[in-house]
Amino acid sequence: MTRENTDRKQVVVVGAGWAGLGSAYHLARQGYAVTLLEAGAYPGGLVAGWQTPQGRAVEAGIHGFWYPYRNIFALTDRLGIQPFTDWTRSAQYSPQGLEVESPLFQAQPYLPTPLGTFLYTDFKRLPLIDRLSALPLLQALIDFDNSDEAWQRYDRITARELFRQYGVSARLYHESFEPMLLVGLFAPGEQCSAAAALGMLYYFILAHQPDFDVRWCRGTTGAQIFRPWTEAIERAGGQILANHRVSDVRVENNRVTAVVCGDEVFEADAVVFAVGISGLKKIVEQSAPLRDRQEFRDSRNLGAIDVLATRLWLDRKVEIPLPSNACFGFHPTTGWTFFDLNALHDEYRDEPGTVVEADYYHANQLLALDDDQVLRQVQRDLAGCIPAFGEAKIVDHAVVRIPQGVTHFAPGSYRYLLPATTSFENLFMAGDWIVTRHGSWSQEKAYVTGLEAANKVISTLGQGQPAEILPVIPDEPHIQVMRSVNRFVRQGLQGLPSFWLP
Repeated sequence: MTRENTDRKQVVVVGAGWAGLGSAYHLARQGYAVTLLEAGAYPGGLVAGWQTPQGRAVEAGIHGFWYPYRNIFALTDRLGIQPFTDWTRSAQYSPQGLEVESPLFQAQPYLPTPLGTFLYTDFKRLPLIDRLSALPLLQALIDFDNSDEAWQRYDRITARELFRQYGVSARLYHESFEPMLLVGLFAPGEQCSAAAALGMLYYFILAHQPDFDVRWCRGTTGAQIFRPWTEAIERAGGQILANHRVSDVRVENNRVTAVVCGDEVFEADAVVFAVGISGLKKIVEQSAPLRDRQEFRDSRNLGAIDVLATRLWLDRKVEIPLPSNACFGFHPTTGWTFFDLNALHDEYRDEPGTVVEADYYHANQLLALDDDQVLRQVQRDLAGCIPAFGEAKIVDHAVVRIPQGVTHFAPGSYRYLLPATTSFENLFMAGDWIVTRHGSWSQEKAYVTGLEAANKVISTLGQGQPAEILPVIPDEPHIQVMRSVNRFVRQGLQGLPSFWLP
């Protein structure tokens, strides 16, 4: 039985990604005896990094940091680190070539949303009539206000069905919206919840003109952010244990009193589970106390999506116009992105050849390929965007397969997502799939829910000050007015009989 000889309250945090590190860092700074358990060899989850046999840095995919990531940017300021590139522009490719270029939206004259996104994005082939077919969708974006009621309404249908109902043209859907879903929610539109699609599109693209502007780490996220962050946790008194896979919990009087990792037992006054869906399922399968609770059994209804991350070192320079690029039309149900690491990572700025990262989402059919097959496919895809890639020779590479690696926001999944508070008095949840009214997505959401879980620990145990959580930037005034009108109309309709299927 592991317990520190101290009067400090013991908190066990399970999972060392954005959510778990967020909880552990704040709680350690508030005087708690924090033990952070990570199943993998390094803290960081999907952004943990390692090296190739030749000593080159690798990570499980490239992760962007978008303009609305206010809490993550506040974190890096608090840590005293400057890990990010300048704001970058992005492009989009199909097998026909360059399709879209995005400007730095914050550098353009400000227009009320969504006019800036609509007018400043440079579509190379998509006709104006197709772009205009998106305008009726604004009504759904106004109606979806991230409330529980809105999630229940829109989660029942697929994103593809939503776009069809609102008259989005087939070409706009296939060349714009579905590519966004494939790299934003990691699945094709017929497999995505309409609620998740609306939330993701609004947060990253439409809420405010600069929201699509993005920065990247100047090296691996593990080295640039997670290493100094874990060092700060340890300086604050937290203990981080890698290669510790949780197998069970012990419960007395509706409280989790200990977390079990094989033969090791860690006593706890409170516990935060900050694991992904796949990780939680594995724990629940082994733990009778968790299986006894409906909320945890229901996690079996949730799913995750396969990811394939590749990094190629090439023998020559290939001219890549913009550092970050999304691609569509190469694989029917798979989205992919590629990044110019010579432009993004400090260590490759003077590299004699090209270093490129290509990441595939909803990559089910690709994970079965061996490395040579993967590399041939990646090089063909890259050459389909920029022909010069086809002439280069690969001198080093990394292929990282992440089965069930990212959250799948499938239609109907909302009812099974867990809130931060569980039926156990002292067990709290955090992660990018946890229900929160904050409104953020992806890494920012994971970090925010980690802080929210830490605040619930503090409220329960009565020690320390809660973490400050910056809210999302408020809706623009005209959006606020339209949402107020929409709520008024909805309330007026509540008294009418309803016999249509919702």
